[in-house]
Amino acid sequence: MRSVGSPQSEREAMAAAIAFAQQELAVLVERAGDEEAAGILAFQLALLEDDEITDPTHTRIDAGEPADKAWRAVLDALIKDYETAEDHYFRGRAADLRDLRDRVLDVLLGGPAHSIPAGVIVLAEDLAPSRFLEAHWGEGGLVLQKGGTTGHVAILARARGVPMIVGVDLSRIDACNEALLDAHEGSLVLDPDAALRQEFDRRRTEQAALARADALHVDADAYTASGERVRVMINVARPDELNAIDPAHVDGIGLVRTEFLFHARERLPDEEEQYRVYSTIAKWSAGRPVTIRTLDAGGDKPISGLTREHETNPFLGVRGVRLSLRRPEVLMIQLRALARAAVDGNLKVMVPMVTVPDELGQCRAMLAQAVRELLAEGVPAKAPPLGMMVEVPAAALSIEAFAADFYSIGSNDLLQYLMAASRDDPELSALASPGAGFWRVVREMAEHGRAVQREVSLCGDLASDIRQIPQLLKCGLRTLSVAPAALAAVKAAVRRT
Repeated sequence: MRSVGSPQSEREAMAAAIAFAQQELAVLVERAGDEEAAGILAFQLALLEDDEITDPTHTRIDAGEPADKAWRAVLDALIKDYETAEDHYFRGRAADLRDLRDRVLDVLLGGPAHSIPAGVIVLAEDLAPSRFLEAHWGEGGLVLQKGGTTGHVAILARARGVPMIVGVDLSRIDACNEALLDAHEGSLVLDPDAALRQEFDRRRTEQAALARADALHVDADAYTASGERVRVMINVARPDELNAIDPAHVDGIGLVRTEFLFHARERLPDEEEQYRVYSTIAKWSAGRPVTIRTLDAGGDKPISGLTREHETNPFLGVRGVRLSLRRPEVLMIQLRALARAAVDGNLKVMVPMVTVPDELGQCRAMLAQAVRELLAEGVPAKAPPLGMMVEVPAAALSIEAFAADFYSIGSNDLLQYLMAASRDDPELSALASPGAGFWRVVREMAEHGRAVQREVSLCGDLASDIRQIPQLLKCGLRTLSVAPAALAAVKAAVRRT
């Protein structure tokens, strides 16, 4: 129990609790070290600044309610709205709201943080990404009833090597003292006997041996069994990821996500700050191609002061290039920085969420304008190749209309848009997996690239899944951009194909 003060003191306590929660989330963003995590946590940070949450909380406090009860009432009502929403995006965000509610209440009530002990297998209905990122998993793992194999927590778990399975009916699981979790096989064994333990240890030893064998070839070029060269590049979310990577081990960088420059800060980055980051990455690559994506904000990646609030369907809303063209002053700053960095390395610029040719045309005109202005100012600059992410079905099916210098397939969004199935819903996991329609689009994209002699790559999560490598190559792709942690395994998978 906490002592309740005057409305003014309760307002101050509420403000302090929100500020502390913001600090905690900002630390998590920094510690996470990747843009996927930062983008996910940005949702909670944006909510803490949302007047539609803070204003009704203050109204209840002014009416005499304690800060904790006012906060709980407002968040509980919002959680109910999200849980009963027709759009799965909002239903999927209910876990984030519960997490945010409890985080602030812990501060107000002085309760202990709900930490996850190292080395345990967590069984839960759902888990918010921030709680996942706070845990030190060690030899532990995660079993969820909700969530999908391509959902946020699943992506974070894969990137960190945390075993995880989803869609498990927890009502069928009894209490146990020991459990074995094999994410490769998708199995959870409760209270295993000696024979099952021995089989589990055998499989784990085999998987470890395969990983060591793959690592031996990380510094070699990737060729298929028939001798075809496949370029394997990496996706980069933050420059510090490059500290642990030898540029000689990669064929370049197929995707630099620039959202990290915009998240969890009071002001948007200026031209000089952006230029320094882009130039550093281009120089690291030592002449190998570096593809930098313009800001891909919106959808599940809100940025305070930039993205729109309360869109009815954020994934189909004002996001990616749609947002950038509505904020040309922000886009122009980024294009100027990129044009300057193009002097320092083999840099290419990629535009996200392109739907119609005119969007790419406007970006090309603005890039040309940026170069002209810089040169007129006496600043070294040049126009880098301008390409597009292919993640909107309408663009993929009319790709011949787009005057792009190169194409990169964003498999995450393209897949869920083609299948009309959310990647976060376990009941739709089969539909959210690549099928004949998806492979047809990929194959036609690769054929178009060969016909017009322009590179077609794939930079989505699918490229890091070694089970999909044979089919990606069969469709005609010869450039893949993968998570850095998957580099060795993907190269090995190419050689086995």
